[in-house]
Amino acid sequence: MKSGRLLQDDLTLAYRAHPEKIVAIVEGKEFSYADLFKESQNIAKHLFDRGFQRGDRGAIFIENSWNVLTSIYGVLYAGGVFLIINHLTKQDKLAYILQDSEASFLLSDTMVSRHFIPAVEQNSCLREIIYAGDLIEPFGSIPLTRFDDLHFGASSEDASLFSDSINLDLAALIYTSGSTGDPKGVMMTHQSMVFTSDSLVEYLRLDAESRIMCFLPFAFDYSLYQILMTVRLGASIVIGKSFAFPSQIFEQLRKSGATVFPGVPTVYSTLINMYEKTPFTLPTVTRLSNTAAALPAKYIAMLKKIFPNALIFTMYGLTECKRVCYLEPELIDTHATSVGKAIPGTEVMVLDQDMNPVAANQEGTLYVRGAHVMRGYWKKPEQTKQMLVANIFPGEFILCAQDRFVMDGDGFLYFKGRSDDIIKARGEKVSPVEVENALYSISGVREAAVIGVPDPFEGEYVKAFVSLEPGSDLSSRQLRQRCIAVLENFMVPKEVVIMDELPKTDSNKVTKRDLS
Repeated sequence: MKSGRLLQDDLTLAYRAHPEKIVAIVEGKEFSYADLFKESQNIAKHLFDRGFQRGDRGAIFIENSWNVLTSIYGVLYAGGVFLIINHLTKQDKLAYILQDSEASFLLSDTMVSRHFIPAVEQNSCLREIIYAGDLIEPFGSIPLTRFDDLHFGASSEDASLFSDSINLDLAALIYTSGSTGDPKGVMMTHQSMVFTSDSLVEYLRLDAESRIMCFLPFAFDYSLYQILMTVRLGASIVIGKSFAFPSQIFEQLRKSGATVFPGVPTVYSTLINMYEKTPFTLPTVTRLSNTAAALPAKYIAMLKKIFPNALIFTMYGLTECKRVCYLEPELIDTHATSVGKAIPGTEVMVLDQDMNPVAANQEGTLYVRGAHVMRGYWKKPEQTKQMLVANIFPGEFILCAQDRFVMDGDGFLYFKGRSDDIIKARGEKVSPVEVENALYSISGVREAAVIGVPDPFEGEYVKAFVSLEPGSDLSSRQLRQRCIAVLENFMVPKEVVIMDELPKTDSNKVTKRDLS
């Protein structure tokens, strides 16, 4: 194995060490490391034969499934950069991401073809679509190939057949909403993602016997790293499609004997409500993690009853570096409102507006230093400059988290609020501009403004304020229904308030401060 580990090297090593070990359980079906290695090699060989070059992008638009895993490693083995798009993404946003990333291949499923077919018809970059499911009739000039038709017969000697990548090359683009309304591609190298996986494994105290339950969308970096940690360790992952039917997830957990349960506050709220109606325990779980928003203190006592054998980890992070800090589970009772200290191998600073450290217990902006910091935003140099700051450490960029924090005298961090306009709902970043644009597209809407409202379960929820054109009789319910048709679920306003006129400044700009 060459020095400078690549993400796909973890799969090669796991395959060579224990090819028959189970890597994934999907809807009760088990897949081995040999299955993952060979099927991803099939994809890599096909991409290579179709002219896929080192650094090309492969877009993955599939709901949580086995094919997400094979697609990730197939693109990586081919020397490419993968990006996972939430399968609930509507066609306009999908078209934007595909064009912005200049993805040359799309790996998808006929279950979402109603979105990807119109999204790719005008695309100037895509060379082929690889898909699972029923046969698709040809459309346009883009070739179509089914996953089932890829057969190469790979061996362990083929792992580096297609690529000369090094660990400074990009491994992934992780798209996140931006204040301009357009999603931004966070550029992550092999080096940064390998470092992050190692750090997560270390502080979560995971090992090769870990069995990770994952049901949150793999487009969410929290979920993506569950895959990377699994393969890094030679462990196993139990894949659920969503949390829409919680009882099914818990049944999967029980049957699989999952030991690691990554969740967000909305998941834990649902779980606690179920427990209060009919008490139950999930004793196989030994690691429970939370992100997206702080766990209310009252939840912790309940979760200890449901997961009697679990260490509970609370954490804070952002897509631009994945994870910033975590709280040791032994301290969750004494430091319940803290998000802990920096993850292994990294450094955090709370600075004032002049980039000087603030005193203990004084509020400032959080800055993050480490190998896990992004390379920048794909094709967005100006927005990159706002996040990556020079002149603190010679020749080095550090990340401005754009969030307000306090650090106490012992180094524990306490989140105080967001410096930018982005809404963090259910662990996803929501651009108010994107939601406002959706509202403005509705005939009869005159003005629209969107804000985030603090919520103990979701972190924040989306609230919209709208004024209507004269004669319009649109209701709040109708406006929400129109939003549901064009936005992902987490972006749809929970409340829509109709006003005669939105508050404005002297220069006629809407003042969101007055709305909140």
